[in-house]
Amino acid sequence: MPIERSDLPFGSEFSPSQISLPRVLELANTHGGDFHPFEAAIRAEYFESHNTSDNNKRKLANNTKLGMIAYGIIDRDANLTDFGRRLFDMRHDEQQLYSELGRHILLNLNGVSLVQCVLDIQASGNNVDLVTLRTWLEQRGIHFPRGGKHPSMMRLWLERAGVFSGGWRVDEDRFQELIGARSAELEALARLTIQQRAYLKALINTGGPGPFPSNALEALATTSYGVRFNEKNLPKQVLYPLRDAGYIALTRGTQEPGRGAKPFYVSITDQLDRDIISPLLDQIEQQIGQELRRLMRRPFSDILEELDVEDRYVRGLALEALAFKLMFMVDLKYVATRLRGPVTGGAEVDLVFESDRLGYTRWQVQCKNTSRVSLEDVAKEVGLTYELKSNMVVIVSTGQIGPEARRYANKVMEDSNLNVLMIDREDINLVITNPIAIVTILNRESRHAKKLKHLDIENE
Repeated sequence: MPIERSDLPFGSEFSPSQISLPRVLELANTHGGDFHPFEAAIRAEYFESHNTSDNNKRKLANNTKLGMIAYGIIDRDANLTDFGRRLFDMRHDEQQLYSELGRHILLNLNGVSLVQCVLDIQASGNNVDLVTLRTWLEQRGIHFPRGGKHPSMMRLWLERAGVFSGGWRVDEDRFQELIGARSAELEALARLTIQQRAYLKALINTGGPGPFPSNALEALATTSYGVRFNEKNLPKQVLYPLRDAGYIALTRGTQEPGRGAKPFYVSITDQLDRDIISPLLDQIEQQIGQELRRLMRRPFSDILEELDVEDRYVRGLALEALAFKLMFMVDLKYVATRLRGPVTGGAEVDLVFESDRLGYTRWQVQCKNTSRVSLEDVAKEVGLTYELKSNMVVIVSTGQIGPEARRYANKVMEDSNLNVLMIDREDINLVITNPIAIVTILNRESRHAKKLKHLDIENE
């Protein structure tokens, strides 16, 4: 059976509730170079008295070793890594020891993503447990094996570092202190475009403070990360935003003969701490998007209140958040928000989801904050399915869905493999009363599509 991929470190039998970190560091220092005596020492120290078989005792000791490997403390032969050696040197000062381990977990083992996910779950009004964490982390593109306790083991170590207390309660000041960045900076990094992140990472990879020619860094970013830049708009789209964020300084070089404006030279500022920004960018790259956090953090009650405010823009955002919540409730996987570009022919799709249960489907969601959905509105969405390769179109409206729009949707479903699901204001009112009503609404639309796609098979 293949081993399931995990984006969080394995930690079974490597937790502060089962072992002493200073002691296992000493055992690794003594037995490093041969994992057999290291495992034997772990077994004798922590598991020999367990009421279980010898085979299970060996497995428990092996799990401790595997956890220390996953956390980057030892290598496969039980040698202390450079990080493990730093911890070993700190073993007599537990405050410093656990702070160093906590910072390592946050910056290098997706700990920042875990803490942000916990904060988002709590902000949305939900309780934090392993099942909820699995779902919310997977929506961000972070996976850990089904049945695994990886987040719980990380929480226990981060509790020793002061990040968590009393279960999943986060000390945000301590969290920000350990990673060396305030929440505003985390949000700012998450809002950087793909091009801005690639450019910043390329600058960090140079290893020097600069100054470097802006076009040379652009070439390095393209080569390293496969990101394309608009050369003419590089200052406006990349350089100025990074300068305004405080990460780079810009100076004008000498004008080249026969060329236009003098080229920019780029230098690193004191705010750009390589040891902090680089791992944070890596975690942000792994996550699906900042737009997802914005939608997931909204409590359901707040969304419903804003559906009826006078400000049309606020109503539109609330409708988009409601549609996200509804699709999330039926376990669809988020892909994109407000998708626009070559893939959509320049048009905008509000939300895109996917499902791989039994068969693969792509759900294209359009939110209409208007009094009436027209035939043209539905036709536009149907046309975009050929670009997005969608199977399902969902129209969510705060108003009514006109008869012409419904007739057109029916014709599309009769003549193709597409399904067009309609959710109007009356349906939204049902959801306001009882959010679980979304299941009834989707089942109703599914039965309607089934009738339209009925196969007239003659009995022979």
